Order: sequence, then structure tokens, then C-alpha cells
Amino acid sequence: MASAAEQLAANLNFGVLAKATELKKRIWFTLLALVVYRLGTWIPIPGVDPHVMAEMFKQSGSGLLGMFDMLAGGALQRMTIFALAIMPYISASIIIQLMTTIVPSLEAIKKEGESGKKKINQYTRYLTVVIATFQAYGIAVGLEGMSGSMGSAVIMDNHLLFRFSTVVTLVGGTMFLMWLGEQITARGIGQGTSLIIMAGIVAELPSALAGTLELGRTGALPVLLIIFLLIMAVVIIAGIVYFERAQRRIIVQYPKRQVGNKMFGGESSHLPLKLNTSGVIPPIFASSLLLMPMTVAQFYAGGGGPEWLTTFTALMGRGQPLYLGIYTALIVFFAFFYTAVVFNPVDTADNLKKNGGFIPGIRPGKNTSDYLDYVLTRLTVLGAIYLTALSVLPELLISRFSVPFYFGGTSLLIVVTVTMDTVSQIQSHLLAHQYEGLIKKSRLRGRRG
Repeated sequence: MASAAEQLAANLNFGVLAKATELKKRIWFTLLALVVYRLGTWIPIPGVDPHVMAEMFKQSGSGLLGMFDMLAGGALQRMTIFALAIMPYISASIIIQLMTTIVPSLEAIKKEGESGKKKINQYTRYLTVVIATFQAYGIAVGLEGMSGSMGSAVIMDNHLLFRFSTVVTLVGGTMFLMWLGEQITARGIGQGTSLIIMAGIVAELPSALAGTLELGRTGALPVLLIIFLLIMAVVIIAGIVYFERAQRRIIVQYPKRQVGNKMFGGESSHLPLKLNTSGVIPPIFASSLLLMPMTVAQFYAGGGGPEWLTTFTALMGRGQPLYLGIYTALIVFFAFFYTAVVFNPVDTADNLKKNGGFIPGIRPGKNTSDYLDYVLTRLTVLGAIYLTALSVLPELLISRFSVPFYFGGTSLLIVVTVTMDTVSQIQSHLLAHQYEGLIKKSRLRGRRG
């Protein structure tokens, strides 16, 4: 039987959306912010020849470099002010989250509540500047040694000025995107960082689809393979929706208690544990960590770097065993790590015990926390397998048939998951708006009575 909230959600319509003024403002703000981001992905950095850069990217834009360009919404291929995208901020967030579990002083700051959260966010911003600076400098140096097929250089200015302007532009672009993502989260709808990444992927989907159809027209890709890829994309989307909504419901019983002459309690509820608690975080975090060293390495290798660097770049190419092994290990690690960050079995067991709740057949306290940890571990194993299969299996297909990145599992996972989260937030705002309207009506009827 549907709950009251589900019944109310079923009755939502566009008329309700039209009356929700605050929600409309948030949606318009989010859309305008994403438009600003997309405009920035077409503004080139000073001193780069875009034609030579596009030619070089076609030659070396496979593997992690191509994935980075996908997450950047095509900004890396065009070498624009948002070429680094939001990835340095994500890398900084990973490092800070890892350090808060290792360094006692940072862990104490994290537990200080809102003030501690602000300090952690500030440290993340500082580290973002450092990471972005190193990546931007590596890209600038790497671009200096690159040249097109006709011997034309990528850069058109002197090297010292080019390095300075590139570092300032790319770091400034990353910090602006970080600020824009925070503004979307606070004043818009959805999680700002995830929406920026999703917007970049969605914006490049039409050109990727057109390129795939063009390969089919010229005979480079069999027509049957293209049909299979489109069917596979639909099946993957359906699978993502199924697994992201899957959850294990643990029954929680509350005992009856007598207050005066009345009996309270005795209800049973459930504790929902998602199959994939970490969501889209593991593939993004894994890609971000791999991209930090590999972006610079591929540029250096393409510009006539040392032999060992060229070999390492080849081993980390699309579909190579070393790349797949490291990528899989990072996805599994972050699936467990982020689940541990989001859900703490000990705190949950303590909260149940304080409120008088218990799991039937399980003693409150440590036994409950051990049971929750056991169930959560098994669910996380299944979630990690699901994320790994979704991210790695399409990689093999892409490396073998040169399918665009945008039809891979990671890109579809980001788009579908972020869309579901955003729609869920919109629905929450609409429910809150309807409840506010019902409360106002009841007050008016009470006054008339």
C-alpha cells in the first residue's frame, strides 16, 4: 500500500509546479548557471592554436585523456578556460576526506558541526588551488613540446608568458567552477558539482551520436553494431535505475509504553539500506585520481618525453590490463570508503537504542551495530560489483570498436544518477509546497469557524 507521501506525489502536476515560486527561481538559477558553464567551455586560453590542438587531440585523445575531456564537456579538446573542469576540486575533496579518517586533528574539526564543516571546506579550497596549479603547469609545459603533422606548434606566444597565462587562466577557471557548483547547491536544485559534470556529458551527446552514425554511414562501424550499442545504452539505463532504487529494508520494532491511561508505540518501521550507497562517487573519484598524473604524462609523452613515460602512457591506454586493474581497484575502494563515510553502523545502533527501537532477534547495542555492518558489507560488495561492471565492461567495448566515450557505462551512470537525484529534490520541494498550502487552508478554515 502506498504511503501518504507517495499518494501525494502521485497527484503532483504542472499546475502545482506553476504555483511553486521558490522552486521556479531555483530551477531558473540552475539553468542559467549551467549555461554560463557551457559558454566558458568555448573560450580558449590565450596563446593556443585551436586547429593544431584539435589535430593533436585526435592523435592522442584516447584513454584517460579522452575520459577527462568527456568529464570536462569537451573543454580539454578545445583547450578552453575550463579545460581542468571541476576535477581538481574533486581530487582535493578525496584527499581531505581520506585525511579526516587518518589525522586525529582533522577528525576532531569535522565533528565540530557547522563551524568544522566550514573549516574543512576551506582546506579543500586551498588544496584545490595547489592541485590545479600543478596540473595547469604540467599542461602548459606539455603543450610547449607539441606540434601538428605539418610541424606547426600548438602555442603561439613565448614560453614564459604562455606558462604564466595558462596557469592563471586554468586555475581561475577551476576556482570559478568550484564557486559556481557551490552556488547551485545553495541557491539552485541538485548537487552543483555533479550537475556541472552531467551538463558537460549531455551537451556532447548529440555530437557523439552524430559521429557514431557518420561512422556507420562510411562503413567504419557495422550498422548492426550501432543498433546493438543503442539497445545496450537503453538496457544500461534501465539497469542503473533498477540498481540505484534497490534497497534492503531492515525491520525495526518499537516497544509499547504506557503514559497515563494511554498506550503509545508498538509500531514497526524499517531501516532502508541502499544497494549502492556510494552512488556515482566511486567512478568519478577513481577517474579523478587516475587523471591527475596521467593528464600530464600523456601530454609529455606526446611531446617527445622519455621512453619510460611513453611506455607507461601506452599501458594506461583504453582497455589495457594495467588501466583496467587500477580503475577497478579504485572503484571498489571508494565504494567501501564512501559507504563508511555516509553510513556509520555504530551511530545508527546507538540512535535506535536511545529511541527504544530494536531489530527483531538482534540484541540492542553492539550486536545491532555488528549486524548492520554485516548486512551493509554484503550490500556494498554487490554495489561494487555493479559499479565495476558498469564502468569496466563498456571500456572493453570502447577500446575494441572505438565507440564514443559518451555511450560508456560511466557517462550514463552519471547522467541517470544525477537526473534521479535532481528530480527527487524537485519532488521534495513540490511536496513541501503542497504541505504549506494545506496548512494555510486549514488555518483559514479554523479562523472562519
